[in-house]
Amino acid sequence: MALRDAGLEVIAVGRSREALAELAGESGVTTLEADVRDVGALKAALEGQAIDVLVNNAGILSTRASFQEIEETEIDNMLDINLKAPLYLARQVLPGMVERHAGHLFFIGSSAGRAPHPGAAVYGASKAGVSLFCDALRCDLLGTGVRVTEIAPGRVQTQLYRTAMGMQAAGSELYDGYESIQPQDIAELLLAALRMPAAVDVSRLEVFPTAQAVGGARMVKTLG
Repeated sequence: MALRDAGLEVIAVGRSREALAELAGESGVTTLEADVRDVGALKAALEGQAIDVLVNNAGILSTRASFQEIEETEIDNMLDINLKAPLYLARQVLPGMVERHAGHLFFIGSSAGRAPHPGAAVYGASKAGVSLFCDALRCDLLGTGVRVTEIAPGRVQTQLYRTAMGMQAAGSELYDGYESIQPQDIAELLLAALRMPAAVDVSRLEVFPTAQAVGGARMVKTLG
């Protein structure tokens, strides 16, 4: 809701009917039930919309198994959601932004795309692809007035691990006793970049919990 509270009209896209139902009653928010992999449906839904800010934050870590043990379908699953969908969405909204000489694209990357993490070979590859895409996209957009920002966090307390582990197991192993980054912290970083003068593009923000080493998967628990 941070973008709504900042005065933007928000189109919230997702597959969770429960989550969308919670947002549906909020003023300034339009909900759209869609799978980010369904390029045609999203194109039809956003046709004619003047999108000023795009936040690509859909992501999945569907397994934490070693690469040689994962199902081949999981390769497609993670690449489709984490890498291909953001590119398709960016391609859809960019012509309008370029025509208006203004706009801001946000991509939620990951520390796993900047440094190796065990059990995250495909996930890391997808996020590394996002990171390099952002760098290359800025080259293509020079002189258009459109900005591109990647936010690459360490451990954030979200539902990312629910598919690979289940929420109860994820909470017990990854979050209980740790001071993780919260989603609202990422929203504040996003708003800080968005509020910079138009001549300033915050290209990349890397953010970690204070108890997690930069570039590493290891965290320490809160001292009691």
